[in-house]
Amino acid sequence: MHPHHEKATNGKGHNGRVYAPPPIMPAMPPRAEREAAGRALRSRAPRADHARFEPHRGRDPLALVDATNEGRLADLVPVRWGRMFDSPFRFYRGAPAVMAFDLSHTPATGLRVQACGDAHLLNFGGFATPERNLIVDLNDFDETHPGPWEWDVKRLAASIVVSARDGGRTSDRAARGAAEGAVRAYREHMRLLAKQDPISVYYERVDATRAARELRQSRAVTKRMAERVARKTAETVPKLTELVGKQLRILTRPPIIQPLPPQLSDGVRRVFADYYKSLRDDRRMLLERFHIVDTALKVVGVGSVGTRCFIVLLEADGAPFFLQVKEAFPSVLAPYVGGARFDHQGRRVVMGQRMMQAASDIFLGWASNGPRDFYVRQFRDMKVGIDLDNLDTGRLTKLARLCGIILARAHARSGDAAAIGAYLGKSEAFDVAVAAFAVAYADQTERDHEALRAAVRIGKVPALVGT
Repeated sequence: MHPHHEKATNGKGHNGRVYAPPPIMPAMPPRAEREAAGRALRSRAPRADHARFEPHRGRDPLALVDATNEGRLADLVPVRWGRMFDSPFRFYRGAPAVMAFDLSHTPATGLRVQACGDAHLLNFGGFATPERNLIVDLNDFDETHPGPWEWDVKRLAASIVVSARDGGRTSDRAARGAAEGAVRAYREHMRLLAKQDPISVYYERVDATRAARELRQSRAVTKRMAERVARKTAETVPKLTELVGKQLRILTRPPIIQPLPPQLSDGVRRVFADYYKSLRDDRRMLLERFHIVDTALKVVGVGSVGTRCFIVLLEADGAPFFLQVKEAFPSVLAPYVGGARFDHQGRRVVMGQRMMQAASDIFLGWASNGPRDFYVRQFRDMKVGIDLDNLDTGRLTKLARLCGIILARAHARSGDAAAIGAYLGKSEAFDVAVAAFAVAYADQTERDHEALRAAVRIGKVPALVGT
């Protein structure tokens, strides 16, 4: 026997330290057993039942949204309401807490995954891997949390119908068809992944070439998209900065971009000091080559408005780039799903992102400043979002299918693809049911949005419209 092995069995390692054998991981049941369990769940949660949506008694969407304003910067809350006032889809984007409440009263199989929590159409996009290859994936994880896989699927499907109606680009029939196509793609891809080994699932990704194939785009279109990503990245620093003397400074554009008072600026620097500890050694060494030039508060998105979100301009040898420091609140799923509770909300976001994304930002990390939790990532580095203004019926249908594939891949990394795939089965029962749910929920979103508009008109809700 090798001497190291002999020492290990005697309770000592080769360095003289006490040897502790690794914990034995519980083996997953065989695939056939998990598939049988998944099929058996159809009796407890029939697939056709996922079509149901009835507003729960006592439901108050504006109160649910307002509860999530607690702890936010008070002067920015009217900006958040103003953005949600703009359209039903903007309301939908800003109200994941409302949908989490609604989904908690819908059927579920009990199978859990690392859920996105906010898997709407605009939370998919293109970005570069650490190797600088362009992929398409989920890209927002503020609400990520272990939870029912069905909830993400329903939020995606409903977002397709709401966004299609918003722009008036398609008929209701076509919007429903696109939602059904997304769910079908999710089902078919989950069943495909169920037959693969875990390592193959882990390494699967949708790169630019595959995305172009799914969207039936030519190589020329793919090349233009890559050029657009590179151009947007190159334009980020010039658009957000100006020279003051010989030093770059972040532009001021209240209330969207605001300079920080000294105490807040010092707080951001303290966050940075804590953030370094969350990085891998090689990435910490890379970041240490840069120094902080300037910091500013920057309003982003719809649902995130009012959170403490900062951009930090760094520079080394004349090369500037931005990091974003974003406050993390508890996930909107947390009150309804039980199970895991997170002591650090920034770490929750980072861990969820790493579990769901095929590749993640090398500077992704977390930090605290007193009672507030944050996560940190690169800002607008090699990223491109979805342009809803140019989505006709054909493009929407293809994009919806691509999003369904991506969501299935993200869920399969943490969930039991065999059980979920077996529950979904070969028939279109689940696809049709969720598409019906999506239409019903789009109707409800329009009613909720009109309730907000009425509340703003009578002064019940303070909204700064047009920002």
